[in-house]
Amino acid sequence: MNKIVSTIAAAALLAAGPVFAADVMIPAGVFTDTQTQDQYLARDNLIGAKVHDKDGKIIGDIEDLIVNDWNQVVGVVMGTGGFLGLAEKKVGVHLSALHFDDATGKTVVSLPEATKEVLDAVQPYKRTQPAKSLMERAKEKAQELTDKTKASTEDAVEKAKPKIEQAKEKAVEAYEAAKEAAGPAIEKAKEAAGEAKQAVEDAVEAAKEAAKDATAPAPDAPADPAPAAPGQRE
Repeated sequence: MNKIVSTIAAAALLAAGPVFAADVMIPAGVFTDTQTQDQYLARDNLIGAKVHDKDGKIIGDIEDLIVNDWNQVVGVVMGTGGFLGLAEKKVGVHLSALHFDDATGKTVVSLPEATKEVLDAVQPYKRTQPAKSLMERAKEKAQELTDKTKASTEDAVEKAKPKIEQAKEKAVEAYEAAKEAAGPAIEKAKEAAGEAKQAVEDAVEAAKEAAKDATAPAPDAPADPAPAAPGQRE
């Protein structure tokens, strides 16, 4: 397959100067947004790809890439043998030894020189640096989620600030309008409350006066003259 080259990291640097987007200067030669015809993605054609022998039988799968100091892919780590990953033997394969065929529209990876006897005899691939432990991977994932969540939250807050300010302004306007509209009603309510208070005070005074009248003693009635004795003249 002519499109496949021996390096994934090779990409043309942007010749243009820095680009400005939304007042942010994007540095030149750092990012790329389009896959070119002579590039492919490792997960599409390498990582996870099944490797066939010269007879078309699957003999393993590509699990990782071997990259040199120049960021060039020089080989792959292929898992072979075993069942469902158990007792699987990992061997290193030069990238140049792999054959890529996309005649059918689907990329087929093969290693013609590999036979069962060769794979049994070849030495397992040895790492110079230990693989990351599950704990290390878990910590990295937790940190990644924390950073992404923080960044997303900060971005959401920044985007929401204009709407928050607009909401504040509308709330102040609504308060002032309500205050202005309620002014006459408040004054009328105060007047009505004053009148009601005065009416209550007047009623209390009237009740006090009525109570005084009810408890005052009655005036003494004039005494009736004694009846004249019989035989006496007036």
